[in-house]
Amino acid sequence: MPTNAMLRNYRKTFKTPRRPYEKERLDAELKLVGEYGLRCKREIWRCQYALAKLRKTARVLLTLDPKDPKRIFEASALLRRMSRYGLLSDDELDLDSILELTTQKLLERRLQTKVYKQGLAKSIHHARVLIRQRHIRVGAQLVNVPSFNVRTSSEKHIDFAVNSPYGQGKPGRVARKRAASRAAAGDDEE
Repeated sequence: MPTNAMLRNYRKTFKTPRRPYEKERLDAELKLVGEYGLRCKREIWRCQYALAKLRKTARVLLTLDPKDPKRIFEASALLRRMSRYGLLSDDELDLDSILELTTQKLLERRLQTKVYKQGLAKSIHHARVLIRQRHIRVGAQLVNVPSFNVRTSSEKHIDFAVNSPYGQGKPGRVARKRAASRAAAGDDEE
């Protein structure tokens, strides 16, 4: 059986802060971790790194001439991707608006946040547990990654999985056990 070691990407997906003990940043990060139900600060740093790469691309494209074919081609692709993921609305589709994006905007597009905002979970932490325990699907695809970025087209297709006890699946282990004990208690009374 071949391993996945050959297929793995070994580049880093996050960048640690330059100053590890800066109080304002630590407080802001802790607030974000609580608000979005993140596991650790590395999830924030990953979003910030992705945002930094987007901003860098936009800055490089802005230095080019507006008629440059590279700028025309790559800028339209970048803006299309931003609108597809709901990071930019239709009225702000220009490179300058990419520079104004915030980490919160990226965190709002996570599946965990969407599950909570749509009322499928009681809390943001419950949303994370539901996703990890394979109760959530996006369209027909079961997704168990809380940081999955939801496209605007898939947003209305977030629902419980088909075989989940929360959806149309059979009841869970505890529910079946309770039903069996109720049925046994009902038989004893007769």
